[in-house]
Order: sequence, then structure tokens, then C-alpha cells
Amino acid sequence: MSALEPGTLHQRFTIRGRVSERRLDQYLAAALPGLSRTFIQRLIRDGHVTVNAAPSEPSYRIRRGDRIEVVLDLPQGPAVPPEDIALDILYEDDHMLAVNKPPDMVVHPAKGHQSGTLVNALVGHTHTLSSAYGELRAGIVHRLDRDTSGVILCAKTDAAHSALAKQFEARTVEKHYLAIVEGEPELDADLIDAALGRSTRHPEAMAVRRQGGKSARTIYRVQQRFRGFALLDVQLLTGRTHQIRVHLAHIGHPVVADGSYGSRSALYRSDLLGLEPPDDESPLIARQALHAHRIAVAHPATGQRIEFTAPPPADFLALLGALQELRPHASHRT
Repeated sequence: MSALEPGTLHQRFTIRGRVSERRLDQYLAAALPGLSRTFIQRLIRDGHVTVNAAPSEPSYRIRRGDRIEVVLDLPQGPAVPPEDIALDILYEDDHMLAVNKPPDMVVHPAKGHQSGTLVNALVGHTHTLSSAYGELRAGIVHRLDRDTSGVILCAKTDAAHSALAKQFEARTVEKHYLAIVEGEPELDADLIDAALGRSTRHPEAMAVRRQGGKSARTIYRVQQRFRGFALLDVQLLTGRTHQIRVHLAHIGHPVVADGSYGSRSALYRSDLLGLEPPDDESPLIARQALHAHRIAVAHPATGQRIEFTAPPPADFLALLGALQELRPHASHRT
């Protein structure tokens, strides 16, 4: 099958000897070519996949004679209403789009966010979107946090979705972010290699975990120094939840205005001047100063390497301009 159609997905498989000892998620990714391995892993964990009539895990090694069943009820009719939301489209063809997502936009509908999402905008923009992750995530190949701006790739067909998703899984996608951080890193560039997992204190947050975490690697390069702040180019080598934010906080340089992993959720011009902000002052930025600046992938149809760059939004540029004006560094690097 190549897509998830409305109704019920119901597939049964009996394992023969030649494919035994493969991981369950790997086997199903090959057997259901329209679905990404990440989506299949979620199906398994959510109980939509059974092995010999019992729940299983993605890492389960299948054996000869195993009976695998996949059952998933899919929404009837349009799950996401189209909305007339302007999109900053960096690139579009018959296979994919690259969009410069603004801050304060949720990528797909979820609890508490049923409208105004990127998917609502995409459905309003085009009738052709991939459905490999279901209609609630139509076209979505990867994600950005709500308050992270920048370039995000979307697939128009299931074939394009599969080709792009495989690149993310193989970590061949090159992803660069711009981040404005608190403090000045001692080194001009460094690799942060620290495993991440759920925080034991705050389950909704992530944390560096020396035991039980998943491998996470981030490279940062200082682009410009200011008194008490720095502009970084950050390259993701892995793609864990909140990876950049947690890693930068871990080395003592949280992203500016990151209320979850830093010390404040907004930064004012008066803060840079060392003054108390007046009651009527608007913040320079009131969300994490993190922007997905550049991404490079192989085109899903041609295989040609293509790169997309998204200009930062107004609040990011306002903060950067204020730092250049009020907190210049005698030995800044550009």
C-alpha cells in the first residue's frame, strides 16, 4: 500500500524463515512501503501492532511462524479543515515544499491546537500532500517546536515522504540553526556529545541523561560575540526532542528567552541597559531565540542535493540588532 486511506488499515503477516531475526519495525517498514519507520514504531508502541495476538516492541526480533497483525482506524472525511493562512514558501514543486515557518505556529493539530497549524495552512494551499503519518500530519516529514521559526520540509506525495524520511532516519540531512544564547562560550566551536532522555523531575521536559538516554550530538560555532551573549550557528548531528535547547543549557549557555531551559521567557531592551523595564515596554523577543536557518537534502525524485535557507523573523532580527547596538564586543567574530 502507498498511503493511509480513510477507514481501517488491517494487515496480517506470517513470518517465513528467510526474514526471521529482523527487527519488527524494520520488517513492517519494508512490508508497508508507504509508512515511515518512525510512524511504524509509534504504531507498535501505541498497541496497533500485535505479534501472536500480544503487544510488542519495535526492537522485537521476529521469528519463523510469528503472526503479525496491524490494525488502525483512520478518520473518515477531512480530518484537518483547510485554512487561508499565508505561507512563506521557499520552494515548491510537484514532490515537496520548503516553508519558512513563523514562530508561534504549531506544526500539526494536537490537543489544544486544532486550528491555525502548519497542516491547516498546507491543506488550504494544496490538495496534494503525503498521508504517510495520517491526515492530522498531512505533508509533515519532520517537526519544529511551536516557538522555533525557520525552514521545514513538507512532502506532497507518499513516495517523496518516504524518500525524505529515510534521509532523516539515516542522518544524511544537513540541518543548521541560528541561536542567540546567554553568556559567551569559551570555545569558538565545539561538539556537545551528551545523551538525552525524559527529565525525572519534569516529565514533559528533556534532560541530559548519563544512563538510559539516547545518543545526541550537536556542533556549535560562534558567529558573533556580544557582552554577555553570543550568536551561534548550530548543526544537529542527531534529532532528539529539544536537543539544541537542552544541549546549550547543559553547557551553561541557554537559548535567550527559553522559559523551559533558561532563566527567563522574554528579553527587553531595558534588560540590555541594566534597567527595570517600564510597564508599557514590549519585549524584543518573547520566545526562544532559535531559528532553523538552513537545511540540505537530496531531492526525493531526482536525488540532486538541494539546500534551502530561511531568513530569520522580525523578533530574532530585533534582538540581534539591539545586541549589536547595546552590547558590542571589542573582539567579536563575524
